[in-house]
Formats: sequence, C-alpha cells, structure tokens
Amino acid sequence: MLFNSFIFIIFACIFFLFWPFMNRKNNIRWAYIIVASFIFYGWWDWRFLFLIIGSGLLDFFSGWGMRAYPHYKVPFLIFSICGNVGSLAAFKYSGFIVENLETLLSLVGIQIALKPSIPSFMLILPVGISFYTFQSMSYTIDIYRDQLQPTKNVLHFFAYLSLFPQLVAGPIIRASDLLPQLTQIHVPTEQERWEGLKLIVHGFFKKVAIADNLAYSINYAFGNPTQANSSFHWWLVITAFAFQIYCDFSGYSDIARGLAKWMGYDFMLNFNHPYISTSIREFWTRWHISLSTWFRDYVYIPLGGSRCGKFRAQINMFLTMTISGLWHGAAWNFVIWGFLHALFLMIERFTSWPQRIKELPGGRWIASCIVLVQVWVSWVFFRAESLGQAFHILKAMFSFNGGFEYQFRITGMAFIAIAFLRELYFYLQLDQKPFALSVRQDYLETFVLVLLIVSSVYLRGPGSAFIYFQF
Repeated sequence: MLFNSFIFIIFACIFFLFWPFMNRKNNIRWAYIIVASFIFYGWWDWRFLFLIIGSGLLDFFSGWGMRAYPHYKVPFLIFSICGNVGSLAAFKYSGFIVENLETLLSLVGIQIALKPSIPSFMLILPVGISFYTFQSMSYTIDIYRDQLQPTKNVLHFFAYLSLFPQLVAGPIIRASDLLPQLTQIHVPTEQERWEGLKLIVHGFFKKVAIADNLAYSINYAFGNPTQANSSFHWWLVITAFAFQIYCDFSGYSDIARGLAKWMGYDFMLNFNHPYISTSIREFWTRWHISLSTWFRDYVYIPLGGSRCGKFRAQINMFLTMTISGLWHGAAWNFVIWGFLHALFLMIERFTSWPQRIKELPGGRWIASCIVLVQVWVSWVFFRAESLGQAFHILKAMFSFNGGFEYQFRITGMAFIAIAFLRELYFYLQLDQKPFALSVRQDYLETFVLVLLIVSSVYLRGPGSAFIYFQF
C-alpha cells in the first residue's frame, strides 16, 4: 500500500477513526497496530506476511532465550543473525550470487545455467525486507550487549516490528527507542498534531510534486543514454536524480514521522538537508541517518572502528561502506557507490581538506560544491542500469562538450529549481538568524501548508512507488 495512493487515504482514515478507542489496554492497542500493519503490508502480496512473521518470531524467541539461558547468548545471537542474513541472501541476493558464480565458472570453461534452479518466488524481492530485518536484528544484538531487556509479550514485539508508518522504508527505529513508547498511552497534544500535519504535507509535496515530476525526464534519460551526450545534459540529469531520490526518500520519512506523531509516538529525524554538507562525513550525518548510525553501531564499531590504528580504521570503513552499498541493491553498481563514498571519506581523513578550505574566504561554499560533485558522481553508479552505462555517463559529464544541448522537460527544470531553492534557504540560515517576518508565524505556516496541499493536488506528477521500496 503506497502512501501516495487513494486506498492508503481510506486506510489511514479508518485507522485513526478507531485509534482513540485503543488507549485502554496495551494488548488491545498492540493487536490493533499489528492487524492494521499486516493489512498495510499484505496489500502488496499477503504471502510475504509469513516472511516478516517468521523473522519476527525468530528474533523474539532468540531474545527470550538470551534472557532465560544467559550462558547460551552467543548461540542465540548467531541463530538470529544467520536467520535474518539468510533471508536477505535468499530473497535479495540469490540471483546476484548465482549470476556472478556463472560468470566465474565460464572463465574457467565451465558453462552451466544455475539461475533456473532458483525457485521463482525467491526472485521476487519482498517490499521493505532490508528495513524490517535490520530493525529486528538490532533487537537481539542490543539484548546480547545487555543494552536492552527483551519483551515477554509477543504482541508488544510485533507492534514494534510491524508498525506500519516505518515498516517498508524506514526510518529504522531501534527497539530501545520504540518499545518503551509502545507501553505508554500518550494522547497527542494539539501542537504535536500540528507538527505531524506539517511533516505529512511537506512529505507529500516532496514526493508527488517534486520527485514524481522529475521522474519522467530522468527515466527517459537513463532509458535512452545515447540520445544526448553533452556534459550539460548529464549534469542536469544527475542533479535532477539527486533531488528526486532525496525528495522521494525524505518525503516518505516525513510522512512516516508525521503519522507516528498522530499516534503519539516519536520517530528519529532521518534526513537533515544533506546537500548543504561541507564534507562527505557531514553528508553521512545528514543522509539516511537511521541507516548510517545502524551501520556505525552494528558493523563499523564491532569491526574495531578507529580503535585499532589508522590503517585498520580505513579497512573497517571500506568494509562498512561497501556492505552499505550492497544493502541498497544486489548489483555491482551499488558496491561501487559504497566504495566511492569510502574513498572520499578516506581522502578527507588523511588530508583534512574540508577544514583547510573552510578557512579560506568563501570556503564553505567551495567545500559544499566539492562535496556535491563527489555525491553527484557516486549517484551515477547508484542510478545507472549497468556499469557500462555509468562509465558512459561519467565520460559525457567530464568531456565538457556539446554546449547547452539537453533533452529535459521545462517543467522538470522548474522543479529542480524549487528543490534547489528550498535547500539554499536552509543553507543561508546556518550562520544567521532566520529572516524577520512581519506576519504571525502561525498564519505563515498555515498559508505555506495550504499552498503545498494545493500544489500537491494540481502539480502532482505521475504516481509511482517510492524509490527505496526496491531496497
């Protein structure tokens, strides 16, 4: 079920109509969340409900076992991790693994078709599997580390795991953050409902007005990469994609956080204007924060982090970022995307160039431009349909020929400008107080929300699924 669909509006209206009556007993409220969330998730394909139920039961009983039998914590943790990683490997990476194995065998003269042996249902990627398996896995890891007490109530656990606003595309909420909230009965205040409404409206505007309107020209460009080879054209396309994926994904997170506020829960900020960053390190403190902190806490630090010397720290960083790239998709494009970010981070660590440049006049602007070039180059690999296409686009981008030739909708360029000006406003606010306003703040916010709602209705682009659903 898509947030930007009519059926979801009906679903949400029914859910919140009965929600106030669920604040009497925890079990009733948790059961209501689970049933609603299963309807929300099962709307795509009800058969994949068995996958999330299986993953959840695996981690619920693993957590219970670590508390009941503390001497066997390691086997229970291994059981949980193997089960979750195994489900990801089976449903997300089996085709990728088999294809690369076939290629390796062909290099030594063995021609064999392995892909037909994979069951067809394993080649269909369940929506949101990467998100809820990571969320479920963090539960057992935190219990193993004695940072969390396991819940004894299976309804409590599944209400945490399946809570529909963040189920399929995050934010990835830690059990230590959400489980305690689920035990409390918190009726949202008028201010919280207002904040939730603002998040939802801004999220819908970013998705349906900006991201969906940019999608047509971007899809056409990548579907016809030889139609235009000018540098200007491809820099424009990649700029459009950078804002498309940001508005698409952050829009989803905003809607999820807004819905959670209406339920009385608080989700972490997942995006904090990443394109105003002055270093790649800062970029990763602003982009997909719930995932970057997950990899930091559950991959980078357990590998040794930066505690084992500079050389080992670089190895740990490259491993973490490469795994992060593979998490996004079963293709070498994503691996290279993660590797490039690791390379840029390594250069920053050894040269400290962001700090040096920011000391110059206008240095912050220069640093931001350098970061945007690095991020834009890596986005080529993220969006390209093959490595060959990615290198073809990069060659065109850095050939600096073709003048201002481009094949791009004028409306698309307008929405690039809207997205750019939106981020520029926040960039300009970093070193100064917000602009003085002669009207009351609540009147201004109401006017802006009405304008965004009208724009989302009348400037709505062709409906499409959220990009991160494929991950």
